Amino acid sequence: MAQMRVSEAASLLGVSPDTIRRAVDTGRLTGGKDDAGRTVVESVDVARMAQEHGQPSESTATHSSPRNQMRGIVTRVLSDTVMSQVEVQAGPFRLVSLISTEAVEELGLEPGSVVVASVKSTNVTVGLG
Repeated sequence: MAQMRVSEAASLLGVSPDTIRRAVDTGRLTGGKDDAGRTVVESVDVARMAQEHGQPSESTATHSSPRNQMRGIVTRVLSDTVMSQVEVQAGPFRLVSLISTEAVEELGLEPGSVVVASVKSTNVTVGLG
């Protein structure tokens, strides 16, 4: 299973490394040590935690442009023979991308994969809040 360093998991989840260490201590994340003796966590556990805590709060303010790039973690991949639906949790944002199954296989995308989602829109609809 893929693993990542505590600092990387913290960055992806938008929390402090101490929060990740506490999650390991309480059993919410599966942790271990890498060859250098650093604490690492299972990527699929980080994906699960990202999905659990991915609801944006009322106070979440964002500024966006057509060329936004957001670092996130793959939480789910649904594939058929031609197309795949890839769900990514990037901080409080859940992104869904439809890409070819061939691309998913070439990239080795699976829950726990760290990715950069590039968002570009040619059409934006705005409604009253």
